[in-house]
Amino acid sequence: MTLEIAIVLGVITLMFILFVGELFPLDVTALSILAVVLVLGYISPEEAISGFANPAVITIALLFVLSHALQKSGILEYMVIRLNKLTERSRFLGLFVFLISVALASAFVNNTAIVAIFIPLTIRLAQKYNLSPSKLLMPLSYIAIIGGTLTLVGTSTNLLVNSIYVNTIPSSPPLGMFEFAKFGLVMLVIGVAYLLIAVPFLIPSRTVTSSLTKSYHMGGYLTELKVSEESPLVGRTCKERAVNKNYDITVLDILRDGKLISKNIRDTIIYPEDILFVRGSLENFLRMKEVEKVTMLTDEKLTQDELIHDDNTLVECLITNRTDLVGKSLMEINFRRRFGSFILAIRREGEILRKKIAHVVLQAFDTLLIYGPIEKIKELSDSGDFIVLGEIEATLQKHKYWWVSVAVILGTVILAALGIVPILKGALIGAIFLLVIRVITANEAYQSINWQVIVLIAALIPLGIVIQKSGTAFWIGTVLNDIANAFNPLIRPTIMLSLIYLVTIILTETTSNAATAIIMTPIAISAAQQMGLDPRTFVFAVCFAASASFITPIGYQTNLMVYSPGGYKFTDYVRVGLPLAIVLWCMATWLIPILWPFASINV
Repeated sequence: MTLEIAIVLGVITLMFILFVGELFPLDVTALSILAVVLVLGYISPEEAISGFANPAVITIALLFVLSHALQKSGILEYMVIRLNKLTERSRFLGLFVFLISVALASAFVNNTAIVAIFIPLTIRLAQKYNLSPSKLLMPLSYIAIIGGTLTLVGTSTNLLVNSIYVNTIPSSPPLGMFEFAKFGLVMLVIGVAYLLIAVPFLIPSRTVTSSLTKSYHMGGYLTELKVSEESPLVGRTCKERAVNKNYDITVLDILRDGKLISKNIRDTIIYPEDILFVRGSLENFLRMKEVEKVTMLTDEKLTQDELIHDDNTLVECLITNRTDLVGKSLMEINFRRRFGSFILAIRREGEILRKKIAHVVLQAFDTLLIYGPIEKIKELSDSGDFIVLGEIEATLQKHKYWWVSVAVILGTVILAALGIVPILKGALIGAIFLLVIRVITANEAYQSINWQVIVLIAALIPLGIVIQKSGTAFWIGTVLNDIANAFNPLIRPTIMLSLIYLVTIILTETTSNAATAIIMTPIAISAAQQMGLDPRTFVFAVCFAASASFITPIGYQTNLMVYSPGGYKFTDYVRVGLPLAIVLWCMATWLIPILWPFASINV
């Protein structure tokens, strides 16, 4: 090992530590690592920015745009709901149709977008079958991941690996559009069978479908306070008495003479016998009771049915990773005034936050329990900052060209598969066509792109160049070869493939799948070449392993998206995902060399 290789390995190790520790956002970490290798002189400035011009990166960005156009049409929800109605008599058949539908959609559309579309649908399906949403949300993420392995465009990982492979060995043909399906369909069969038969027994019922107030254990945090004749509140407003500031209590509604007052609560003058619907904590209720001379109606705790009426509703909202709200507290963004609604509780990574939530800093994929006017909740849904986990309408959007989105995506994929039009060219023409006929606007196109993912990938691609140029890929390949050489020569290639798959799984479970693909692809190519074998077999192993993130919620974005809505704990992913990962590892070790036989090359 040379000093240069040791430094590169140290940089890679530092990157993984930063990814796991989440000290900085993923894209910031990637840019920092890029700056380090640039300062060290391991790449030129031209190589440092080469990732931003990489065809795979541009293709991924364009596929985000095409996915948004399809998502906007509502065709996916419409089709699944219609298919599900055909299978109403059998829960097993209904869930089978649901899983297959999600998998096939994920084969052509970004699986993050698919999960965003289907989370509300999945919760609705759970209610229909009297299941806890936790029984279905993790399977939703897993099947979307597996579906992405069916095609070249199903996941950004496949596009990245293909790009690195073709650039490293220009004489080799690129990975085929549907070539992935040879093993991807095996993964799909195993995955669907596992999710339908075994998973229902492995996942506990973490959330309930009957009541959101029960799901968030709000019994001690929502109550009614009756204003007495001698209360200092009489003739004053909640703002004047600083109820929120002094007691950390939020007045949601005021019941007066049988009529509910839901608007302009802060400036509404309080009268004797008014009943205040409030959110807070028991100690704060008791403090307000003593000072403000109100009566706690403890025997009549506020329920979901009492909160929901003609104007107001109670819903869960998942905060997306594209909003500017992430990293700010509710107090900083003045959520109540900005969105005209109240946040009653926050569910985050298995924990429910109910105290001092005004000071809680929001994180991507937090689930918020929101109470507010129906029209405001609709505005939340349309803002792009939230995914409302409530009822959805099974109707197509009223756009005369809604069908064009479907035609463009299918046309792009089919032409690329037949080798008529390269995927980048087809996606670019398709996106421009959708903009010209105004199926989507330019602003929607910009917003649909997950820029964090684009910057992350573009910043890490030069690291792959460093791994190759410095000899690090060759050195790691040699280490793996030394391990494989300890076995019978007849099984050495299989052992090498199994090792590469295993190392890739371990890395992808602890960090970004894109980062794992960029690091492991040159290593797999080098290891194969040292054995005198065609790297193609090993490259496919990297593709499938980099996407097979089932054991932790942090390895794949879709796992994080369902974490809070499902009320999961970290150990739930280990319990459910580890057996699936082991089965797929064994299947890959046995089957990939059969589907893509080891072929000798001249070293």
